[in-house]
This record gives sequence, C-alpha cells and structure tokens, in this order.
Amino acid sequence: MKHVGTQTILFDAPPTILETSSIVGPKESQGPLAKYFDQCLDDEFWGEKTWEKAESKIIKENVNGVINKSGIAATDIDYCFAGDLLNQCISSSFGLREINVPFFGIFGACSTFVESLCLGAVFIEGGAANNVLCATSSHFCSAEKQFRFPLELGNQRPPSAQWTVTGSGAAIITKQGTGPFITCITPGKIVDMGIKDANNMGAAMAPAALDTLITHFRDTGRKPSYYDAIITGDLGHIGKEILTELAETKGYNIKANYNDCGVLIFDKEKQDTHSGGSGCACCGAVFSGYFFRQLKEKKINRILLIATGALMNSTSSQQGETIPGIAHAIAIEN
Repeated sequence: MKHVGTQTILFDAPPTILETSSIVGPKESQGPLAKYFDQCLDDEFWGEKTWEKAESKIIKENVNGVINKSGIAATDIDYCFAGDLLNQCISSSFGLREINVPFFGIFGACSTFVESLCLGAVFIEGGAANNVLCATSSHFCSAEKQFRFPLELGNQRPPSAQWTVTGSGAAIITKQGTGPFITCITPGKIVDMGIKDANNMGAAMAPAALDTLITHFRDTGRKPSYYDAIITGDLGHIGKEILTELAETKGYNIKANYNDCGVLIFDKEKQDTHSGGSGCACCGAVFSGYFFRQLKEKKINRILLIATGALMNSTSSQQGETIPGIAHAIAIEN
C-alpha cells in the first residue's frame, strides 16, 4: 500500500469484502429498504430486559450471521474491529465477549463502520491478518436515553432531528477474494464549525464530509463521475442538502450520483423521521444490506462510502461545547 496526497492510502493488493450481514429494528423494517436486510425485528427489546442488552444481542447475532454466511470459521478470523454509541462501547464489548477473537473496540460515532473497514483493510494489506471482522450497532432507545431525553418524557423533536437506527451492520474482509475490493481509503480529520445544536447533526457533520470528499478527489485525481454512487453515512435530508451545496461552491457537482444512508433507510413522510436516519447502524446496515448486494450483482461497480460522525457526548453538550465532526471515506470497486 502507499500513501498518496495528504490523507489517502491506495492498496496494491486490495482486500475483498467477502460477505456482509444486517439486522434492523421495527421502524427500519417498515422502511423502503426492508427487503434487503438479513433480519427484521418486530420488538425493540428482542426478548431482553433493557434496550442496552437488546443492542448487545443485535450485534452478537449479526456477527454470528456474517460468520455463517462467509463460510469462514471463527477460529480463522484474525481480528475484530467493532464499536457503537454507548459509553465505553458496551454494546460491542458485551455482545462480542464470547466470540474468542482478538478485539479492537473503536469509536468514531456514526462513522464507526467505515472506520472499522479502514483499519481492517490496513491490517490485511500490511500482512498482519488474512481475515478481519468489522461490525457496529446502534439502538434508537438506548441512544435517546444516553444523549437526549428519557423516552418517557415524550419530548418533541424539531424538524432537524434525526432518528437513530436500531440495528447492526457487519462485514468480513479477506486477503483472498474476487471482490468487491477496498481499493483505497481516505481517513478524515476533525472539523468543527461551531454547531452546538445536538438536534441538528446533519449541519454539524456536513463540513467534515466536505473536507474528506474534497481531499479524496485531490489525493486520487478522481472526479465525482468516477463513481457510480457517492454515499454518505447519516447526514440526513438537511445534511445532504448542505453537503451538496458546499461541494458545488468548491467546484464539485455531486448531484447526479450522491445520496445518503439516512435518507434512504426511512420514508420521511410516511414514517415521520424528520431529517432521516443516523447512528452507527445507519451506514452499517444500509451498506451491508443494500449497497453490498448492488455491488455483488454488478448493478453498481464503484462506490465511495463516506461515513460521518458527531464526536460529542451528553457531558460536552451540557457544558456548552460545540460538536466536532469526522468523516472517513472508503472506495469499493468491482
């Protein structure tokens, strides 16, 4: 692999995304992408006593699912990179404590899924691993409880608010394979434009997405038209509009092939999700369920996946801090 430009890594022997798996919750099961997910739940608790335990079960069962689909034995997986939104990443660590695979708990907020793919690809290309498991999860109820208000209060949500996706996305990447390939990655920098409204994540994260998008194009010499699809993780309707306009001011017209996982996963009008979806599972489940199938069926052959994250917690918001954003990009090609 080689470092090009300021932030991008090109892979000489690109790792293959061998298999993916996705589980989503009840609301996501009623959305337009329902048929693409491996499992759709009809209960947020899934037989558990708490939302946090349910989220751990979701990522546990999804990881078991992707291992089974891949045909690779768990003993042949060299490392696991996983994370979530809860304090200390307890969904991942509790849910995956029995898989008996060396574990890296990672946090990039809603960018965690692509962050895990980036790190896993570097491990494989660098010769440190043959097979790597990447996974993430989020849960609407546990996230609301931690970051905003207890659901029992029934607080009103402003139009700019997004709906945290309940679910999990998981992927196994391998040294040997026939694609789709991870051809390059562009890790992002922290970008903070002074947004303080925790109910307007799209505005907080869009500048980070813009920075990574432009850096990727400058580093690689590619243009937006190189990709069949440019997909952000969870900017939602408002963030998507902001990014589209900002990119155009910088000379990049992405209108023809750009969309957002938070826009795609819900029907805004029928499901009353305001600005759309968010959460680690937003990008994770939409890619693992929908876009991976599009790549495997050769309906699209080149995708730039840019997952965005808001690097804040309840304490920082209560102390009046701004919301720093991060965005990691990964190019996946047949």
